[in-house]
Amino acid sequence: MRSNVSLSRAAVAAVLLAGIALGSGCSWFRKTDKLYAQSPETRPLEVPPDLDLPRTDTAVNVPSQAAAGAINSGQASGGFTVAGSRDEAFAKVGEALAAVPGVTVTSSAQALGVYDVSFDGSNFLVRVAGAEDGAYVSAVDPRGLPATGDAPKKLIDALRTTLTGR
Repeated sequence: MRSNVSLSRAAVAAVLLAGIALGSGCSWFRKTDKLYAQSPETRPLEVPPDLDLPRTDTAVNVPSQAAAGAINSGQASGGFTVAGSRDEAFAKVGEALAAVPGVTVTSSAQALGVYDVSFDGSNFLVRVAGAEDGAYVSAVDPRGLPATGDAPKKLIDALRTTLTGR
């Protein structure tokens, strides 16, 4: 009978240990949300809804129809339109620049459609660009912005008179 007592005590002890293990919170028996159990440094990054896509409202600035019409008709930035292809207009502008007193053509690039000129104490580019109804001739600074000052305006007016008769 002695072996029965030891066996029953061992069974009671085993049941008692299992109850303690279940009650103490052993991770085998407890369900946890592993996402929120992680430390903040290891959690996945959450991006607010308004920051997950780039802004596209200012991505492309398309000029209005009025501005495009002004460029084509030669009213914007002192430029003008010449009939014919860009290559024909480039050659005509080169001849006209040679005929204007005080103009020094430093260099030219037909592929880019530009003449680097010095006139009346200013250095700027005369650009010939293709347009719908011919070629557009304008004066620009080295950054490609409309050239400012009296010399570019004066030269463009002289070229306009020579090439269009207006």
